[in-house]
Amino acid sequence: MNYIESLGKKAKAAEPFINSASTAAKNKALAEISAALRNNTELIIKQNELDLINAKENGMSESMQDRLRLDASRIEGIASAVDQLIELTDPVGQITDGYTRPNGLQIIKTRVPMGVIGIIFESRPNVTVDAASLCLKAGNAVILRGGKEAINSNMCLCSVMREAVKKAGFPEDIIQLVEDTSRETSVAMMKLNGYLDVLIPRGGAGLINAVVQNATVPVIETGVGNCHVYVDASADLDMAVDIADNGKTQRPSVCNAIENLIVHKECAEKFLPMISERFKAHNVEIYGCEETRRILGDSVLPATEEEYAKEFLDYKISVRVVDSIDEAIAHIRKYTTHHSECIVTKSLESSKKFQHEIDAAAVYVNASTRFTDGGEFGLGAEIGISTQKLHARGPMGLNELTTIKYLINGDGQIR
Repeated sequence: MNYIESLGKKAKAAEPFINSASTAAKNKALAEISAALRNNTELIIKQNELDLINAKENGMSESMQDRLRLDASRIEGIASAVDQLIELTDPVGQITDGYTRPNGLQIIKTRVPMGVIGIIFESRPNVTVDAASLCLKAGNAVILRGGKEAINSNMCLCSVMREAVKKAGFPEDIIQLVEDTSRETSVAMMKLNGYLDVLIPRGGAGLINAVVQNATVPVIETGVGNCHVYVDASADLDMAVDIADNGKTQRPSVCNAIENLIVHKECAEKFLPMISERFKAHNVEIYGCEETRRILGDSVLPATEEEYAKEFLDYKISVRVVDSIDEAIAHIRKYTTHHSECIVTKSLESSKKFQHEIDAAAVYVNASTRFTDGGEFGLGAEIGISTQKLHARGPMGLNELTTIKYLINGDGQIR
């Protein structure tokens, strides 16, 4: 039995305990986790510092280092998210439908845990706690496989959580971490049939494509965010500057940050200098079409197909001036990853057209794409943003980590 299979076997052994746990018991375990995170803040920061030292030595960008960094404030935020999860309604056991057939069969449709969930993710150690706590509340065992960039942070966080759930009376193997971050273990996890009920990749395009192409277990795609803001001819330009700036610079390394800015030609002469001035505060590098470069000058680099299709996750953005909303929609359709898209407009007709014709998990009118987040949607902590259409789409909270079971009661009916 190989290493990954041994983790799968342990998860399967622990699965019945968490699948059948009461809401009160699960909430007790979550409370122990949040308390343990706070009590071990200094230890977690110390281990995270080792990851940050390695990141700098390996030339990781500053925006990616920001994803990796943990401090007392961020750890408190992670612990608070666990506390908030306790307050959320437990989906397990909820009856979503019920009816009686003409033959007298009583059919009840209810929510049950998935079973064992695998999660492969990259350099954000907060995902370690978010994923584990969400899976726990939804009654699932979880196997976590983070990137090598955060291995010290992740090992520490998982050790803290395993001790916490053990203290609450659960088998510690309801939460496991793949400590071998080699490519071989990642591929083995993608093929862990018989142990994993679903695998969720959370990270960049390379990771997600690798999982989708190689996995033999069921997969839910999440995360890649080539997000756009389209500034319509009728837009409030001050609002558009705020929305585009927030979408790009508030936290550029996350999947709901914008990577493309599309501007209607009727407002381009006025709007582009306004947003360029705002971007200067963060030294945003602009790639633009010929019209963008004519308006803003040679400081704007030429935009090619590569830039329009790229998820920068950095202080970089591509800009295009268009003749119409139809041209803007066509551009988005060509390059979208179906995550989050936005129009800034005063036109009701334009807003309806945009929301109807754009195919994405979240389509905004006059609001930042940075709101595509479980907490901001009132769903609590999330496992990721699903960009596919089967089972789950958009922020994946507790409900999306459960499945359906039909309970049928009869009195001797036969067919």
